[in-house]
Amino acid sequence: MSGLLTRIESATPAHRDRAVDGLRALALLAVPTGHWLLGGFTLSADGALHNASPLSAFADLSPVSWVLQTLGIFFLVGGYASALSYRRRAGSTRAWLGGRLARLGRPVLGVCAVWAVLLPVLHHGLGAPVDTLRTASTLVVQPLWFVGVYAVATALTPLCVRAARRLGCWAAAPLLGSVAVVDFLRYGPYADSAPGWLSLVNVLPGWLFAYQLGASWGEGRVGRRHAWGLLVGGAALFATLLLVFGYPASMVGVPGEARTNSHPPSLLVLALAAAQSGAAVLLRERLGRLLVRPVLWAPVVVVNLSAMTVLCWHQTAMLAAAVPASYAGEVAGLVGAPDSVGWILARLAWLPVFAGALLVIGRYARAFESPWTGTGPARRALAGLLAAGFAVFALGLG
Repeated sequence: MSGLLTRIESATPAHRDRAVDGLRALALLAVPTGHWLLGGFTLSADGALHNASPLSAFADLSPVSWVLQTLGIFFLVGGYASALSYRRRAGSTRAWLGGRLARLGRPVLGVCAVWAVLLPVLHHGLGAPVDTLRTASTLVVQPLWFVGVYAVATALTPLCVRAARRLGCWAAAPLLGSVAVVDFLRYGPYADSAPGWLSLVNVLPGWLFAYQLGASWGEGRVGRRHAWGLLVGGAALFATLLLVFGYPASMVGVPGEARTNSHPPSLLVLALAAAQSGAAVLLRERLGRLLVRPVLWAPVVVVNLSAMTVLCWHQTAMLAAAVPASYAGEVAGLVGAPDSVGWILARLAWLPVFAGALLVIGRYARAFESPWTGTGPARRALAGLLAAGFAVFALGLG
């Protein structure tokens, strides 16, 4: 272990921003932790798995979702890193963008293609009910929407950088205003006449908000004064939306609830992202000093090197335990209604199992993050067809 720590430390460039990498690692780890804690399963009479959430029975646990909803931090750090990378690019903008999008696309294509093969094996080989396959597919696809939105934000990096240079921190204000207008139309006095598709307008500006803040930060246009404004202003807006305007307390969707904050993002998500972004900027120097220690820095490096693997495969790790367990009936904390304190305690005990499964899966799945230099056009086309077929099934289109 000492030798590994030494190798990682010696391989780290002196100019590496450890604090930003640390923030990215924290945001990444919150994604599987949140899905593993708040994602339960019930078992129907035919033995099929169905999604369930402990938040349906334990509404008082909603503040946990405030801590685990860290996508605002992830987009902030993404905008920061993209702005720096774009400024230092050696080639054309097109080449720079192509490289970054390829790194995002390969793991997504890989996980979808693998699941396209797994579905018939599970159904015809192991007798898994179709409803179990649909539940599993929904969970696998669930984190991938984020990659799509992040890819669009990445494509807009040149515009974000230009806006940051001209307007600084205020470049994100129109995005906040756009989401506020849409929320007023869909939740205000004209809600009954608002079209059903209106909420989708919030998808891009809702998540681009933190990315734009990150680009402004990367351009050196977000100082401590701005950070305090984001922290205090975001926290005040968050409290106002909850206490005065009746926004749902949970940052994730709760089965049976008519409104959700995250899909698509509501103004509450942006308020939380603003507060988190301000805190991140303020804590940057302190976090950087902590991560000078090799024992703390090494895990950050490992997580960052496996970022897309964690995002794409963590639900598969949970399903690797839940699907086999469903054949045995209800299993505490894994298969069964998440409506008791006993379920919560049992689920906490399952977390190391999920993490171990993700480590095993990641050992092989990480190959999808590397360039597919040994894969010919025919195999790439086959992977694309398999992935498309899985997407059609997972989205309920076929």
